[in-house]
Amino acid sequence: MTTDPTAQPTRLAHLDAHTYRDWVAGAHSTVILPAGAFEQHGPHLPLGTDATLSSTLAEAVASRIGAKVAEPLSYGYKSQQKSGGGNHLPGTVSLDAGALIAQARCLISGFLSQGVKNLVILNGHYENYQFLYEAADLALGDVRATPPGAGLPDPAGPTVLLLSYWDYVTEETLSTVYPNGFPGWDIEHGGVLETSLMLHLHPGLVAMDRAVTHPPANLPRFDRLPVDPSRTPETGCLSAPDGSSAAKGRLLFEQVIAELTGDLIGELGLPS
Repeated sequence: MTTDPTAQPTRLAHLDAHTYRDWVAGAHSTVILPAGAFEQHGPHLPLGTDATLSSTLAEAVASRIGAKVAEPLSYGYKSQQKSGGGNHLPGTVSLDAGALIAQARCLISGFLSQGVKNLVILNGHYENYQFLYEAADLALGDVRATPPGAGLPDPAGPTVLLLSYWDYVTEETLSTVYPNGFPGWDIEHGGVLETSLMLHLHPGLVAMDRAVTHPPANLPRFDRLPVDPSRTPETGCLSAPDGSSAAKGRLLFEQVIAELTGDLIGELGLPS
């Protein structure tokens, strides 16, 4: 007997193995793998912000397209001073490139080898992106290996999509969320976007009474190793969360989910 897919849990961790086996055999089986980090986000947001947001967004998208959500990659690549405050800050525990690539490669190739048709990596930590790309490329090679001289891999084989959720925020939404001008993605760490999303999705994890007002980080155009800690604001945030609100978070959430859902349906040929 096959379980009604509409009554199944969205998270794979809550699904039994036999129901999973039957679901994977379907024509459009799609798994979303959230990716985040364990990284300081100032005094007002939790260390797991990146994984929490990517997982929540993944579950919202999955419920709309009939996909399933894997447990997140909760540790990410090293925090960079110009995008995450720096790996030297207390509370940030990271993976090096080889460890992240190896972990993600194992997960992606594992799902694809079991018959998952589409694997979507939903990234929530800026520094992860290129290493997740490498992992996806290697994993596809693992499961779509082509003997020498046999030509390209089968185009009907499994597909991997990689994306970062902030790339789906439109200019119109940015103008509403940042009425005084968008400071740029490079310093949006612990700032208005993440804080507003958390206020909308997980308000119990946000301590706005601990948020600090300060100027945005003024960082050089180069990376220095070892880092100069004085260049990171004392809060660890690269911009202040001033003006954050649950209403802005709701706008961001609903707009990103709508755009992302449309992209996945169109690109993967999923039933709408």
